Amino acid sequence: MTEHDIQKQIILELSKRGVVLRLNVGTFRTLDDRFISSGLPPGTSDLEFIGQGYIAFIEVKKPGGRVTWEQINFITRMRKLGHRAGVARSVEDALKIIQEE
Repeated sequence: MTEHDIQKQIILELSKRGVVLRLNVGTFRTLDDRFISSGLPPGTSDLEFIGQGYIAFIEVKKPGGRVTWEQINFITRMRKLGHRAGVARSVEDALKIIQEE
């Protein structure tokens, strides 16, 4: 199963419980051959979940997938700010993140 497959499953399940936003970060090439970065800062989690009175940030990885330093830093910062955040390798992991107290 790919990371994209896991992400789709998580989005479908969490959408039953609140609002799920896919947060994109990327680079593209312009017509004059320049590269431009677009979107959120590197390390921003893949998904933002908006629940009743709280938000959660979810970094999706396939089993064995590695989390970058930037992703760890983002998750740590969100937790220090009082938000729920973590790495999910399955729907069950994502549910645990959004159900944290």
